[in-house]
Amino acid sequence: MRHSNISIFIPHIGCPNKCSFCNQNTISGAEKPPTAHDVTELLKDACPKLSEPHNTEIAFFGGSFTAIGREYMLSLLDAAQPFIAKYGLIGIRISTRPDKIDEEILALLKRYGVTSIELGAQSMRDEVLTANERGHTADDVKKASALIKSYGFELGLQMMTGLYKSLPDDDIFTADEIIALSPDTVRIYPTVILDGTKLGDLYKSGEYKTVPFEEEAELCADILQKFEKNGIRVIRLGLHSSEGVGSKALGGYYHPAFKEICMSILFRRQLERQVLQRNSYTVCVNPKSVSIAYGHKKCNFIYFKEKGIALKFVPDENITDIFGMKISKS
Repeated sequence: MRHSNISIFIPHIGCPNKCSFCNQNTISGAEKPPTAHDVTELLKDACPKLSEPHNTEIAFFGGSFTAIGREYMLSLLDAAQPFIAKYGLIGIRISTRPDKIDEEILALLKRYGVTSIELGAQSMRDEVLTANERGHTADDVKKASALIKSYGFELGLQMMTGLYKSLPDDDIFTADEIIALSPDTVRIYPTVILDGTKLGDLYKSGEYKTVPFEEEAELCADILQKFEKNGIRVIRLGLHSSEGVGSKALGGYYHPAFKEICMSILFRRQLERQVLQRNSYTVCVNPKSVSIAYGHKKCNFIYFKEKGIALKFVPDENITDIFGMKISKS
């Protein structure tokens, strides 16, 4: 079932430190924190326009929600809570730090209609967390995840790839460790190097180096496949499209269609196992998969064409799997 969010961004507030990669104002586009009145007005405008309110959550993103001042946090929840019952929404989703979760805060969030909690794990290697000034450990992620699940919340975990001091094997390790925690959802954020951050300074000095975009996309495709095989929904792959991110990115792996690129890689790999000879083929796919099959800017079509293989992708409503296909020679 597809879920949607009414997103409310709270930049930086509550964070006890500034991570090497972080510039929340740029990522969220928010320059100042919202007031309770702002939340009320936003929801008054957004809720009546929802086509599927029963699949929608109010989502507080961008900061460390459970680390902000208690009075301010409760004012935001007070503003949001009435709209849940009025419009039949799922509830409230928050994102926070693994080291800012305990039983007292979880009991409080439960009373205010919070249903989903996302933790910024980023890496499950302590040396990577330290190098990027996260201020928490991998063990904090494990303990907070278990506690969140014990209270009946939906658990979401966020990871990053390509961080300073993190090799591809470290990113695969992080994915495997996250799978072991059995979250309901995952967000994968390939590192984007933003101006005005420590990571940006390390990149400018040459101390922090990145691999080519194509290699990172292949790695993220591997990680995406791991989560999918384990029944864990990947609800985002790559930072959301933002003018601020695009203009302030010094390097890294920002692309507005990053998930589609990774899905196209998985589609290409599957095709390669079945299309072995130089020839022309018709490939029937799920109607929603036609663009993924062709690849971003028709990269899959071109890839096979250069190998002497001509492909034609045809939508077939009888194929329900997003990666399903039926191949015949043309």
